Amino acid sequence: MTYPRIFITRIIPDKGLALVKENYPHLDIWPDEMPPSRDELLQRARGVDGLLCLLTERIDAELMDAAGSQLKVISSMSVGVDHIDVTAATARGIPIGNTPGVLTDATADMAFALLFAVARRVVEGEKYVRDGKWKTWHPQLLLGKDFVGATLGIVGFGRIGSAVAKRAQGFDLRVLFHDPSAKAAYGAQPVDLDTLLQESDFVSVHVPLTSETRHLVNAGFLVKMKSNAILVNTSRGGVVDQSALYDALRAQTIFAAALDVTDPEPLPMDSTLLELDNCLIVPHLGSASHHTRDMMSYLAAENLVAGLKGERLPNCVNPEVYSRPRKGIGAL
Repeated sequence: MTYPRIFITRIIPDKGLALVKENYPHLDIWPDEMPPSRDELLQRARGVDGLLCLLTERIDAELMDAAGSQLKVISSMSVGVDHIDVTAATARGIPIGNTPGVLTDATADMAFALLFAVARRVVEGEKYVRDGKWKTWHPQLLLGKDFVGATLGIVGFGRIGSAVAKRAQGFDLRVLFHDPSAKAAYGAQPVDLDTLLQESDFVSVHVPLTSETRHLVNAGFLVKMKSNAILVNTSRGGVVDQSALYDALRAQTIFAAALDVTDPEPLPMDSTLLELDNCLIVPHLGSASHHTRDMMSYLAAENLVAGLKGERLPNCVNPEVYSRPRKGIGAL
């Protein structure tokens, strides 16, 4: 029996891997902790029928052409697909799968975890203890921000943004949001971006990375925030101009920032942001819970298997591919 050729760019959780193996036992899986190099990726993709990737791989027209005209599906174990050239895939009739929904709660939880940690200076306090600086209780030691009665501004009010608003209800936070395409929910009030920045004590960013949102958080954005405000980003690193953020934090234009995502990832150790005590950075942990990653791998596997069988992907980023004839490689 001839099986389709499948390349999986990293070892994914067993829940998703088992589903793929159940249908297609012969797999090419990149075994290393680090992602394949560009040359390795191009080489391993040659002749494959299905590709399951992570957000660490750049899946562009060159790679699709290297794979060949038999490539039936690209499935990404992620919600965002800014690492994939969707236009090129659509032109070639290749459906792209992603994993929406299942990481909403985990990412919203992480946004709040970061917000609490930086507002109450938890990491600074832990370092203070480990450095042997804790000599006594002091009324002015590491003072942070209160939550009750404060205002939370949410930029981007999709699944995750609205889930953050839902959690804010338990802390008596006033919630504003900016997203012209979204409806109000959980008591959140729609406002223009300037109003949100001027009135919010905390600003949490939840927009996809597009040409319009790249460096949305720039010097102009930051200067409109309160001087005692906190910025949290759990969306994509490219949404924030990190140079402008460094300047704002160093000059105390804003109180602090917490980043789950950076540009690039990982953040280079010589990044000036790492010099700042008022900038908390963690390694893209938004979806890092056992259940969430299991479900992400399962959805990615479902998309891959459906595409290989010629069925409609359960979660398809570019559904228009099903209403147009498939074009050959290089046809744009």
